[in-house]
Amino acid sequence: MGLARLVGPTYGWFVGALGVLNLAVGLPGIMLLAASPLLAFTLGNDAPTPRLTLFLALLILTIAYLVNAISVQVAARVNNVAVFTEILGTVVLAVALFVLWVADYKETDHGIGFLGQSAHPPGQSLWYSVVLASLLGIYTIVAFETAADMSEEAVDAQRSVPRAMIGAVVISGVLGMIVLIGFTIAVPNDAVIAEFGLPGVFQYWIGAELARTFVGIVVFSMFALTVVGGAASARLLYAMARDNMLPGSKALAKVNPRTLTPLPALLVSYLLCVSVMLYGYNSGNAFGTLVGATALAPYLVYLLTVIAYGAKRRRLETLPGAFNLGRFAVPVFAAALLWLVAAVLALSLPSEFHQAVYYVVGGLVLAALWWLFALRPRIANGTAGATMVRDAPGRDSPR
Repeated sequence: MGLARLVGPTYGWFVGALGVLNLAVGLPGIMLLAASPLLAFTLGNDAPTPRLTLFLALLILTIAYLVNAISVQVAARVNNVAVFTEILGTVVLAVALFVLWVADYKETDHGIGFLGQSAHPPGQSLWYSVVLASLLGIYTIVAFETAADMSEEAVDAQRSVPRAMIGAVVISGVLGMIVLIGFTIAVPNDAVIAEFGLPGVFQYWIGAELARTFVGIVVFSMFALTVVGGAASARLLYAMARDNMLPGSKALAKVNPRTLTPLPALLVSYLLCVSVMLYGYNSGNAFGTLVGATALAPYLVYLLTVIAYGAKRRRLETLPGAFNLGRFAVPVFAAALLWLVAAVLALSLPSEFHQAVYYVVGGLVLAALWWLFALRPRIANGTAGATMVRDAPGRDSPR
């Protein structure tokens, strides 16, 4: 809730509400649409039923939250292992596929020029395709702010958090491009990717068993991402409750004395994720709703954060130990603002994402109603917006 202190509690409330909305839709979206089908493939089921997909998604989500409930240390160990498994399951595999393609190990229907080919949907311009293609970068460069979400548990947060966020963006950008090139060039033909997706491409080059192994490694990385995401979601709810900005704040701002984790906040976060997952499962356009909202909500958070930085930049630069860009501050701010506006437009204007827009707008309407009828009086009388409890999960009290 740093923006509540930087700009004001009302501004911080809406940014925080978008953050909760983002995590509530992002985690179930990843589980239902990606991790669950890939886990079924790993277990030997190439065509799982919708019910099995939902069951596996709920299973992964539940285990991830149980890991968080046990202790922060267990969650941290899972995350540390996932750093290596993600590189192994994506970067190493992408490089291996590229080497096999270069060695002409099997026949394909394209050459290196395939990377430069472009197409666009019927009735749409090439510019429309460029906008949709840019979404790949938008989906990839996201969730790097998790380091900030967990900053109350970081050592020397003023320095370590900015470095972690910048490092996450740079590393994911570079490695993501390697993965993109490797996987794209490995597509043997349109029929394989259309019928079997990426698992089919993997099977074509390295066989079914080895493909399932690599996909299983990727599933573990997604599971670890859910562990971290669940922790961030609970910490955000805890911080907002600590500032008395949520319904039932007194109950949510509690930490279990044995596990030293914010169990009430974890439980609420879990139930939110399950509710959204069931909504997506019963939706006629689960992909457009969940995936679209997963990207739109965080980019609105980024946009509001950058705007707040621009308004308070001079004040921030005078703080002791502040992260200062010097003469690059204004150009970086302008570039970030332009990029985020373009990203939000790309995530909201295409018809494929209108359902996601309705979801995000609906969440903001609920946030506005709570602010209008309950939170605003609390802010006015000084009972909300300031830290009510100074201990933070994982640092001063729980670990």
